[in-house]
Amino acid sequence: MHGLEGNLDEVRAVAAAVDAHPPGARIAIFPPATLISRMAELLAGSSVAVGGQDCRAEPYGAFTGDLSAEMLADAGASLVILGHSERRGGHGEDDVLIRAKIEGALRGGLEPIVCVGESEDQRNAGDAVEVVTTQLARCLPPSLETCAFAVAYEPVWAIGSGRTPTIGDIEQMHAAIRDCLARDLGASGAQAPILYGGSVKPANAAAILAANEVGGALVGGASLEAESLIAILRAM
Repeated sequence: MHGLEGNLDEVRAVAAAVDAHPPGARIAIFPPATLISRMAELLAGSSVAVGGQDCRAEPYGAFTGDLSAEMLADAGASLVILGHSERRGGHGEDDVLIRAKIEGALRGGLEPIVCVGESEDQRNAGDAVEVVTTQLARCLPPSLETCAFAVAYEPVWAIGSGRTPTIGDIEQMHAAIRDCLARDLGASGAQAPILYGGSVKPANAAAILAANEVGGALVGGASLEAESLIAILRAM
């Protein structure tokens, strides 16, 4: 929940930097819904895409305050983040609901980025891999087998804390995620990008992005200012 019209200057700076020196990755910005249309218009002709932060599973209905995938697409979004830990924790979203939202996103023509991750207690108990792979098994519908999507691993305890897992821990988790995706979703699962999210910043981006099976980053707080986001993009 960051961003007003005045913050679009940061987006202009990012787009200019990306177009001047294209990084070796796709780039998308996920603003609050109030800015999607204006940001899509601003980025028209740029290589930077626009996405939504969440969507409702249903296409329409009496759901005051919610937005469907069709509405996000109509506003100019092409991707959507689903299952973020803040939605799971703050809004009580479970894997069954997230699965329905993924199906709604596909119906509405959006590419989903599906978030999974463990709490600090779960990691300390040695259950991190089991927790994450169980989330994947429960929330990824078979329909993804023929669709573009990404998975974002975001250890809940790392988000906004300034702490990150070791590179070894990240590689272990991403390898486990890849095994699950390839097993359950075939060729699509074997190729889908696995992003890392959780206190990604300019100082650690290069090391994280160089790790095995890390196919990109889901950047939170460090994306709020063009200078820090551009520094992360230069590490790709």
